[in-house]
Amino acid sequence: MPVRVVESSAPSQVSGANSGETLPQVCSLLSVGQAFSGTQNVSSLQKDEAWRVNVRIQGCDLEHGYLCGTMEALNVPMADTPVVTFWEGEIIDTKNYTFFTGKWEATQEDDIRHWTKFPSFRPYLSRVEVDGGKSLDLSDSEFIYMRWKEQHFVNVGTDCGLTIAGFYYVCFSCSDGCISGFYYDPNSSPFQKLELKSTNEGRSGFSFSSYELQ
Repeated sequence: MPVRVVESSAPSQVSGANSGETLPQVCSLLSVGQAFSGTQNVSSLQKDEAWRVNVRIQGCDLEHGYLCGTMEALNVPMADTPVVTFWEGEIIDTKNYTFFTGKWEATQEDDIRHWTKFPSFRPYLSRVEVDGGKSLDLSDSEFIYMRWKEQHFVNVGTDCGLTIAGFYYVCFSCSDGCISGFYYDPNSSPFQKLELKSTNEGRSGFSFSSYELQ
């Protein structure tokens, strides 16, 4: 949620599917109701700044590479109240989605530049450069790679001083529930880092037996 006022983009659509049948491993820490907390570094050349961030997963459908949730930024200087957004996520499973984004103003070069920020991704680099990693089997990986796209503000208007025009490249660790991410928006400060850890809060939410984005 970097500082820049723009209108929210339209909901994302399923793309990038192929004939692969592998799915990410089932991970108890990536499930409906799970909460995470941490920070997003929004520093610029003018000043160092980090916002406290809470995330909760509200829906998850591994079969279709989909999840969704809410993100709350707590100490945003220009906002009188914590800013809550609703986001939808694409799970990189090489079945529904590959490492190539193909939208949101992200080129394949932008994708490679951001994914290689995660050390766990680097062994996949050569194959991803060819076709986005369509031939990779990620089912046994300790890490789940995702894109999170904020769709709309929940409790404030679009005049709140923040933008949700960009999206997050996300790496989730199944071993400890830690999340790291980098925000991409060509009109915002580059490589704003998101760092979250799983919390022990009670779980609540909903799940999908079948869900397709329209």
